[in-house]
Amino acid sequence: MQTLPITLAIDTAAPRLQLALLLADGRVDLEVDEIATGHAELIFGRLAALLERNGLRYGALERVAVSTGPGSFTGLRIGLSAARGIGLARAFPVIGVPSLLALSLSAPPGKPAAVLVDARRGEAYFQQFTAPGIPAGPALLLPMSDAQAAVPPDATLLVSPFVDIALLARFGAAADPGAFPPEAAYVREADAKPQSAARIARTRL
Repeated sequence: MQTLPITLAIDTAAPRLQLALLLADGRVDLEVDEIATGHAELIFGRLAALLERNGLRYGALERVAVSTGPGSFTGLRIGLSAARGIGLARAFPVIGVPSLLALSLSAPPGKPAAVLVDARRGEAYFQQFTAPGIPAGPALLLPMSDAQAAVPPDATLLVSPFVDIALLARFGAAADPGAFPPEAAYVREADAKPQSAARIARTRL
C-alpha cells in the first residue's frame, strides 16, 4: 500500500478556521471553528491539538496546503503566514491553492463545474472548471447578474464559500509545488490605495 505525505491543510479565507491533517494511511482528521475573526489567536493552539490527537509533532509533517483567496484579506494573511512559517521552519513544500479551485473540488468527479461566490457590492467571484480542480479559465470578479448568466447549463454550480478542507488536504498532498506557489490571490484589489492626487510636490534645492 502506497503511503501519502503527511499533509496539513489550512483555510482561513472564509468565516471559519479550518485545519485538516491527512495521515499516511489516507485518513483525515479535522479541526473546524466557526469564527469571522480571531484566527491568529486560535490557529496554533488548534494545530497543536490536532497533532497531539494523532500522536504527531511538527517534525512529522511533510507538506502544507493553504487556500490563497479570494477571501478575507486579514484571514488570508494569517493562513498564508502560518503555512509559510511552518514550511520554512521544517523545509518542506507549501502548496498555495486558489480558493475557487479548492471549492471546485467538491463537484462530482469528471464533470464541469462553476464556482460562484458572493463578493458583496452586487458582485461575485466566478470561475469555470472542466472538472474538479481543472480550470477552464481565470478567476473573475463580475457583476452578480453577469456571473449567474455565465453558468453553463451542464455545469455543477457551487455557491458555498466554505472549502471542503479534507479535499484540500488530499489535493495538496499530490499537487506540484512549482505550479501552486503560496501567494495571495485576491482577484479584487485592496480598498486601501496610496494617495497621489493630494501629494505635495518635492521642491528642488
